[in-house]
Parts: sequence; C-alpha cells; structure tokens
Amino acid sequence: MIYEKETLNFNSFLDKIHVELHSILDYWEKNSIDEKFGGFIGEIDFNDVKNEFADKGSVLNTRILWSFSAAYPVTKNPNHLAIAERAFRYIDKYFYDSEFVGIFWSLNHDGTPKDTKNQIYALAFTIYGLSEFYKISKNQEALQLAINLYNSIEKYSYDEENEGYFEAFTRDWQPIEDLRLSDKDANEKKTMNTHLHIVEAYANLFQVWPDLELKDKIKKLLYVISIYFIDKNTWHLKLFFDENWVEKPDVISYGHDIEAAWLLQWCAEVIENKDLIEKYQKYAVEMARVTKEGIDIDGGLWYEFEPEENKLISEKHWWPQAELWIGMINAWQLTKDEEYLKITEKNFEFVQKYILDKQKGEWIWGINQDYSKIEKDKAGFWKCPYHNSRACLELIKRLSI
Repeated sequence: MIYEKETLNFNSFLDKIHVELHSILDYWEKNSIDEKFGGFIGEIDFNDVKNEFADKGSVLNTRILWSFSAAYPVTKNPNHLAIAERAFRYIDKYFYDSEFVGIFWSLNHDGTPKDTKNQIYALAFTIYGLSEFYKISKNQEALQLAINLYNSIEKYSYDEENEGYFEAFTRDWQPIEDLRLSDKDANEKKTMNTHLHIVEAYANLFQVWPDLELKDKIKKLLYVISIYFIDKNTWHLKLFFDENWVEKPDVISYGHDIEAAWLLQWCAEVIENKDLIEKYQKYAVEMARVTKEGIDIDGGLWYEFEPEENKLISEKHWWPQAELWIGMINAWQLTKDEEYLKITEKNFEFVQKYILDKQKGEWIWGINQDYSKIEKDKAGFWKCPYHNSRACLELIKRLSI
C-alpha cells in the first residue's frame, strides 16, 4: 500500500504520479496551442475534435498559465516555460482590460472581446496564474498586473458594510443583473466558490509580494469563510448568500468540500497565522472525514448531493477526484490515519480505469452511474489542466519529503 513509504510500492506510486503529470502536460502542449489565431484553442470536444472558432474563456487561459508555471520547477522542461510565457503574453494583450483594469470573461476566437463583464472569479484566477508565473520568470509586468487586479477587487468588489466580496460587475464596474458563474449556479451576490478562489489567489500573490495590507485581507477572508461558508454542524460548505449573508440552501458539493479542506489550510500557512493554522487544520480533518460520505464503493467521488430532495447527483466528474487526492493526503499528514492514504490510492486506480483517456490522453469529463462516459469537452471554458496537474504536483511535493 502507498502508506508503506519505504517500500517499492510507495516509490512506484510516486513514479505513477510523475508519469501522470507529464501525460497531462503533454496533452495540453500538443493539442491546445492555437497556431492560427494565437493563444490556445477554446474548445476540444470529447472526440478530440478542435473547434478553432470557439470562444476563448478567461478561466481556461489563466489556469493554463498557472499549470505550466507551477509545473516548470518540477519538470524543468523549457517547453513548459515557453507555454507559460505564451499564456501570459496572450492574457496581457487580449484578456486584460487596461481601460477599466479588469479581465474580459471571454473573447471571440480571434482575440476580440466578447463577454466583457468583470467576474471576480476570473480576476482571482488571473492573479493566481500571474503570481505563479512571476515565481519562475521574475517578470515585473506580470507582478504589476496581478497587483492591479488585486486593487480592482478591493476597490469594487469588497463589501465595506458586511464584509465579503460581490460576484460580478459590468466592464466599467457597475452593478450587473446576472451574477452567475454558470447556468447551474444560484444568482446570488456572495458565493463560496468565488471567496475560496480569491483567498487562494491572494495567498499566492502574497508569496511574491508580501504586502502587509494584503496579508490582512487574507486573514479577514479566512475568518469570513470560517464564519459563513463552513457549516460547523455538518462540516460541509454553504455555497450561496445574499449581500446580508442570508443563505440560499443548495447542494452539497463534495469536490468543493475536499478542495477547501486543504486549500484554506494552505492559505493560513502562507500568512503564518498560528490561530488560523490551528483552526483550519481542524477543519481540514473534519471536512475530509465528511467527504467520505460521497465516496462510492469503486473509490470514485460522487459529484453532488441534494439534501432537500435526498437525491444524489449520480455522476463522477474529473475535478473532484483530483481534489480528493490532495485533501486526503493532507488529512493523512495531519492525523497519520492510514485510511486517508488508502482512499487516495483507490481513487487513483479509479481515475486510471474510468477517467483517464488512455488512447488520446487527458482526463474525460467524467462518468455516469452506469459507467458510461459523459461526452463533454476535453478542453473548454471549465475543462482545464489545473485540477489534475495541481493534484499531481501536490502529491509529488507532499510524498517526496
């Protein structure tokens, strides 16, 4: 088993993680670069057919930036550095709105603006990617761009009266009617998902720009998340609120639960706040424990559960599996309970059997309850190399010690 660290089995598991990381990056290097219009292809479908005329999403592009920037110190592959550089240049030239200091949500295939709203989630991921790119490049333009976007979030999105951050605005930072990230989300002004990724982005920025005001913002965010978004009775996340922190009950999202479990602890560690580290270490274990409710007998993690209807959304998507690896390894590091390692090992085998496209590469979107494949994008607005490459990178870092 993988918890027997000194055995060949443990080393073999680490070797498999390295192979998987290189496989993921190789797929994106070979398939996603848009040689005709610049940047990256906006959509690759389930059958690996590229749509060169697809819209280009800010989330996809900023996650490509983060993934190849974060991977480069591990792979030492100059092609990965070049792809990170390509992603930065494209974001800087086309996605960054220098007039209003924001990020366009989407572009047409030729790089012209399409949806010009400022979705704070997209600004956060741009900061996350830019700060990671700065770590490997020391590119001052990238750092300044990240700081500019941080200032925009604080100027326009922060709620001075009730704390927390509002979801979205027009291009010129006016109120907007449709605040949703996607069609499945509730149209509410404050969401767990956006707050999670703001604090993630801020913590990454703090590693390269240790500004005291930024540190204080991270601290406040972690307290806000603790108060409003983490249910201390169930240890699941609360997802949607209005501006006055009145909750709109929604699903249990197992992937977000286990992602938040380890990621919020990391943010507390970045700012070296003893109280918050202790708090979020406790939360990490509790949230990992309840995430086990969503694990099927085959080792796969179900997508979501609807408490009001007592109904499981019986799909297993790619990204919750990746976050499960990190969250469970983190719980093992905190508790030394070998069950968490066994969960990781079994889920890795599940991914290899059902989620990995062994013929063409990358992970598919997911599977249904009957193990039929969900025939959605291999690359697109939400299908990116971020979750699975990060899972590999985190496991390599955590298990190589």
